[in-house]
Amino acid sequence: MCHEKISELIKEVDAELVFWDKKELLRRTMMCWPTILNQFFYDPRFPKHKIGTKWYFPARETREFLTQWLSEQPKH
Repeated sequence: MCHEKISELIKEVDAELVFWDKKELLRRTMMCWPTILNQFFYDPRFPKHKIGTKWYFPARETREFLTQWLSEQPKH
């Protein structure tokens, strides 16, 4: 029951965000910017938009990409 409630709350918070900025991407992935740049930023599938000097990432598409990207990584 507690797990269900937590899942509901996470979905509500996620639904509120249409896009992430760089700070949110760092928080969500728990990676530093150089790691993101080296691992997947330049992957043509990674959804990103630069407006002025800021990068924006569509929340739903970015989450889907990151889930797919993670599943493609070699298991050690």
